[in-house]
Amino acid sequence: MEPPNASNSHCAVEIATMMTEVHKVVPPPRRSTLQKLKTRFKETLFPDDPLRQFKGQSSKTKFILGAQYIFPILLWGPKYNLKLFKSDIVSGLTIASLAIPQGISYAKLANLPPIVGLYSSFVPPLVYAVLGSSRDLAVGPVSIASLIMGSMLRQEVSPGKDPILFLQLAFSSTFFAGLFQASLGFLRLGFIIDFLSKATLVGFMAGAAIIVSLQQLKSLLGITNFTKQMGLVPVLSSVFHRTDEWSWQTILMGLCFLVFLLFTRHIGMKKPKLFWVSAGAPLLSVILSTLLVFAFKAQNHGISVIGKLQEGLNPPSWNMLHFHGSHLGLVMKTGLVTGIISLTEGIAVGRTFAALKNYQVDGNKEMIAIGLMNIVGSSTSCYVTTGAFSRSAVNHNAGCKTAVSNIIMSVTVMVTLLFLMPLFQYTPNVVLGAIIITAVIGLIDIPAAYQIWKIDKFDFLVLLCAFLGVIFISVQEGLAIAVGISIFKVLLQITRPKAVMLGNIPGTNIYRNLHHYQDALRVPGFLILSIEAPINFANTTYLKERISRWIEENEAEDVNGKKQSTIKFVILDLSAVSAIDTNGVSFFKDLRMALEKKGLELVLVNPLGEVIEKLQRADDYRELARPDCMFLTVEEAVAAHLSTIKNQSSNPI
Repeated sequence: MEPPNASNSHCAVEIATMMTEVHKVVPPPRRSTLQKLKTRFKETLFPDDPLRQFKGQSSKTKFILGAQYIFPILLWGPKYNLKLFKSDIVSGLTIASLAIPQGISYAKLANLPPIVGLYSSFVPPLVYAVLGSSRDLAVGPVSIASLIMGSMLRQEVSPGKDPILFLQLAFSSTFFAGLFQASLGFLRLGFIIDFLSKATLVGFMAGAAIIVSLQQLKSLLGITNFTKQMGLVPVLSSVFHRTDEWSWQTILMGLCFLVFLLFTRHIGMKKPKLFWVSAGAPLLSVILSTLLVFAFKAQNHGISVIGKLQEGLNPPSWNMLHFHGSHLGLVMKTGLVTGIISLTEGIAVGRTFAALKNYQVDGNKEMIAIGLMNIVGSSTSCYVTTGAFSRSAVNHNAGCKTAVSNIIMSVTVMVTLLFLMPLFQYTPNVVLGAIIITAVIGLIDIPAAYQIWKIDKFDFLVLLCAFLGVIFISVQEGLAIAVGISIFKVLLQITRPKAVMLGNIPGTNIYRNLHHYQDALRVPGFLILSIEAPINFANTTYLKERISRWIEENEAEDVNGKKQSTIKFVILDLSAVSAIDTNGVSFFKDLRMALEKKGLELVLVNPLGEVIEKLQRADDYRELARPDCMFLTVEEAVAAHLSTIKNQSSNPI
């Protein structure tokens, strides 16, 4: 494609005529292969250099620092005081009022007994308080992980026909989720979860929120025979084919409490100081609805209730974990998917609130904390837990100071498990459905979707694929499609690197993209290109073809009808080329020989350390690294060869 100012290319371009000093391009200091591998390994796995705090310290100090690194509670625990406790107890009791109804609701969403949701709000927060580095993260079950676990396990095992096996698989999946999460932290492989881009997460969360909400139509309408599929079409089909099962009593109660919960949520969002209104609304809804059902014996008039719940603390469940058998692949796959989703949500929430309070959250430590929390949880009758956004927001707004707020919440849940379980016997399922809808509706982030549309249309396509995949196919397949498209985008950027033609801005020694800067002009006799990506086996063929096309576009017919190039030098600005491989080295060699056959000369500008080092190793005959073929700046390269162009123009053959 011809640049917009190609018509001016025949015009003389004024290049600054002042004497330009040419600086020699030198290779980087020599380092052994072991030193290079050590540096690369450190920058890949330890970019934050966690061991720097141990340098120059005594053995005793190193031991204390190591213990504090593994158990962050030892860092802030000795400084804890009554003033901090007053803030934490308020926030802890506040999130407990939200965690109790949410725990029961999310367990039902995962097709698990409601009591398991409360178990999962008791043990994991205690583990996280010791190991976690976030002050604001409120730990417990979350809607998306609950939905994914329930839908994936239900594909092979029915929770109604074989509840014990289903429970065993849920605990086993939780173990593998925790094992995967902790392994990422121990091996410093947290960058793997970065493949879940913001666009993917926004689309996935919105789609999952809609699916979760639609699933609650079973409770809101009083339907007993509901589809087991998760897609939009089967759910709506099930709703309208079961109109004979609709219960007006259930619908009336559900709408009343749903409107109440949405109204209190709106108040909490508009006025953050009134956070307690939205935080306490779910528990208040449970209490009021339970009293109404008990007073009017509504369970005998079409209102389904939870039923009797088991009293007591978490029973051990390590004997229920499955490490063999026909379902091993299922629990490993379920653990992997739920582990990634819950880990991504937990770290994102922790970092969000840490930024608001200006402190750091160590991503790898968080992975270890969340992973160990789930491993311990799988042995104490808990299913997958992480840091929930809604509870963490309430915790933050309530003024929490440390992770003690999680301990307060856990103690409150413990009291509930020991003494208050009979009170939930008459809690209607319709209210739990309304609580779930209110909680997940915040996952639909329309402003973020609009922002993505404005910034990057391809990212919006990824968002749309995640959203549509979740609501029309399934939760896990929708996520897989979105991740696949995101990876395709990355591969596209690698295989089709950006390469642009540069021109001189008149009156200066500055060279910029001809398509970007309209006043930039071509320098006669020079084809100046900038490659803005690493050069490797995936893109060398494309670069060869693209540069050949540029050269052909600059060929003109002479008096004899033969094509002659209007350029004499091809200058490649390598300032943005951070690395090359063997194919990259061959690319430069092949390009130089191809240009020589056309009577052109290849000039390289500002090759970086690794690039120049590999080029010099492969350049046996010193063709690429000659002083007249390698320069620090485009300005120096043009100035050094401009006299050659002028001489050829004044002495035509």
